[in-house]
Amino acid sequence: MGYETIRCEKKDGVATITLHRPEAYNALNLALGRELFHATLEADEDRDTRCIVVTGAGKAFCAGGDVKDFYENADRVGVVIKELTTYLHGTVSRLARAPKPVVMAVNGIAAGGGMSLALAGDLVVAAESAKFTMAYSKIAASPDGSSSYFLPRLIGLRRALELHYTNRTLTAREAMDWGLVNRVYPDAEFAASAAALARELSQGPTLAFGRAKLLFHQSTQESIETQMELEAQAIAQSGRTEDFRNGVAAFAKKQPVSFHGR
Repeated sequence: MGYETIRCEKKDGVATITLHRPEAYNALNLALGRELFHATLEADEDRDTRCIVVTGAGKAFCAGGDVKDFYENADRVGVVIKELTTYLHGTVSRLARAPKPVVMAVNGIAAGGGMSLALAGDLVVAAESAKFTMAYSKIAASPDGSSSYFLPRLIGLRRALELHYTNRTLTAREAMDWGLVNRVYPDAEFAASAAALARELSQGPTLAFGRAKLLFHQSTQESIETQMELEAQAIAQSGRTEDFRNGVAAFAKKQPVSFHGR
């Protein structure tokens, strides 16, 4: 499928989706939202893709919703926003449910819906110069894109409210200290380091990663007994995979192991 506002590349089991409206700081308009959603579906369904990376072109990861579009469509802005959030929320849902690792490679500013999108990654890595800000209240808007779900779970209710109320901007290092970012890389090393992490994940036990991801998400709403039953079922399913058999054999024989996502 041809895209105009994103770039897609697949190599060594890694699908990289790059938001590509650099002149607009990769702000989300309807075209970008729609194409991002479809690219996410493709990467999710592709069995050869064992890790998904989302990043941005130019100086920004994503500046959030395209406010210029909101202004130009003021008379029907509710329709525009609902269509845009349908694409964004569909993207976040697919990434959160994808049975493979998802890495958000935040190369620059992540604001508003762009910050929300970044939070939806399984792992978040950031360039040293990257910054994170909610930005919604600057235009009298409430959050979208999953940030009201992920932020309280990641940093607590009070800090989540602080970020929305004050529009505080976090540096990449502050975001890592707060628990929003896993790793921060120097700008000159960012692209190579993020790619190396994605390759490492793509060579891992993909099915086991997917089951672990589902379990961790389920754990927020289940009792401990139900969660342990889900764990028992998932690890039993893992035991029937080729990767598990290879891993156990390699461990027993003290040999290196190679996983194939089967």
